[in-house]
Amino acid sequence: MVKQLLPAFVFIIFLSSCSTFKPLNFTSNKQVSSINEPAPPITVQAKFIEEITVTTPVQVSEKIEMPDIWEVKPARTTKVQETVASPAKVETPKTETVNLFANRIPSVENASSVQLKYSLLLDTEVESLPSKSLLESVDEWYGVRYRTGGNTKKGVDCSGFTVAVYAAVYGMMLPRISRDQYRISRKISTTELREGDLVFFNTNGRGVSHVGVYLGNNKFIHASVSRGVMVNDLFENYYLRRFVGAGRIDEKQAVVSSE
Repeated sequence: MVKQLLPAFVFIIFLSSCSTFKPLNFTSNKQVSSINEPAPPITVQAKFIEEITVTTPVQVSEKIEMPDIWEVKPARTTKVQETVASPAKVETPKTETVNLFANRIPSVENASSVQLKYSLLLDTEVESLPSKSLLESVDEWYGVRYRTGGNTKKGVDCSGFTVAVYAAVYGMMLPRISRDQYRISRKISTTELREGDLVFFNTNGRGVSHVGVYLGNNKFIHASVSRGVMVNDLFENYYLRRFVGAGRIDEKQAVVSSE
């Protein structure tokens, strides 16, 4: 037993006599580097591509002078002399000059007081007025008060007024009632209206009940219930909403009263 343990004690004593352990050596040729040692720098060899040239941008040394926007140089103006030919003077004989101005005298200077009055009432020029005989006839009744069934200057109704005007101007006798005047008249469009034509209205809701004489420029004269014989416009709201139609009494038509 003692002989077996003796080699073990000798080996232990041998080991205790060593102060430090030597690093282990490996059979491999590679050396183990310490953990704390820095890694050697990696050198990268740069490879250049051949046949590539880098062109440096050329700097323009010239200074471009910008115009001063505040400095306005006056443009050179070339004076061109134009020769304008004056119109030739036309000599007119004195006799022709007198006749020329005589034809240009406005009709208003030769118009009567009745024509001037209706030129204002119809809002039209004297040259566009109806015939003088028609104006003078209706003017005799202008302002006469309204009276139902009347046919005199003391009072007249609408149909009595048209009967008196047609008798004086055209020598015709119209029916006494406005409804009959509408019946015997030839119906025409408002675009065909001429002086002396009749215009009819429905003022009571029962058909034709009012009549007037057309003078022109959309104006007509009639015996108004409220203001007597006067001039009104077809396009006034009251008459426009009650307008029935227009009629013309042909000159050769025989007019017979229904009464």
